[in-house]
Amino acid sequence: MEIIASEHAPEAIGAYSQAVVHQGIVYASGQIALMPDGSWAGGDAAQQARQALANLNAVLEAAGSCAGRVLKASIFLDDMNDFNAVNEVYAEYFATHRPARECVAAKGLPRGALVEISCVAAVGRPCC
Repeated sequence: MEIIASEHAPEAIGAYSQAVVHQGIVYASGQIALMPDGSWAGGDAAQQARQALANLNAVLEAAGSCAGRVLKASIFLDDMNDFNAVNEVYAEYFATHRPARECVAAKGLPRGALVEISCVAAVGRPCC
């Protein structure tokens, strides 16, 4: 098992790692809209989703993976009314690749975030 930490994503804000790699699979922890320096990025759900995905991308790259190797993503929304806005950003990030996914409403996300996104991905390059 390998612990992954990227300086291009915010440090974990709890007792967990940004990601763990085990047997060729990356288990990436949920990312919210914090910049790598810990400052807040974005006020609405679409902006927050964009930063959360940028953070996930940095973690995946540090693990030797990429968006094209994501097997499953999980999206947590503070308000399900933000589904369409977040889904549009998500569709841009996963342009042609469509991993398995769930999207659920979850009140009380860390630091008052509107969006949190995690994923499971295969290690390897090049990306699809």
